[in-house]
Amino acid sequence: MNTTNHDQQIQVLIDQAPQYGANPADVQAIAPGLKAIASRLKHPQYFILQTLEQNWLMTTLANRTQSNLTKNAVYAFPTFEDASAHYQGSNDQQMVALPIPAIHILFQMLAMKPVDSIVFFETPGDLQSGTEISRQNLFDTIRFHVQKIVLANRTCLLI
Repeated sequence: MNTTNHDQQIQVLIDQAPQYGANPADVQAIAPGLKAIASRLKHPQYFILQTLEQNWLMTTLANRTQSNLTKNAVYAFPTFEDASAHYQGSNDQQMVALPIPAIHILFQMLAMKPVDSIVFFETPGDLQSGTEISRQNLFDTIRFHVQKIVLANRTCLLI
């Protein structure tokens, strides 16, 4: 996906930051990390299954070899049809699939403590393989980019 789209998505987040209880400057500071992760994804937006109360549908996944190890994942689908097909096999709660920009999904993940990862399905019609972004990977990437900015600013002050 091109960086112009990422920049537009970041700008919307910055503009809406107070609605999320965030400071626009903080969103600006973490933007390079969000963009770095989003650049690995194939689509500008994904469909997320949500309840009518706007809670994202989480799936608890068990480790194949150690069933006592679990993690909570949210699935992000490339098309409405893929999300609908997945919903047909899920529980009987009323769900809706809404398109959400990729950057916004990553930003929301920062605040969703029970979510361990998001699986982005990249190929329409293929719900067997996707790109998993763990919460830890997102935090580590953001930390790396923020530290880079801090170091660059310190270097500028020394010159």
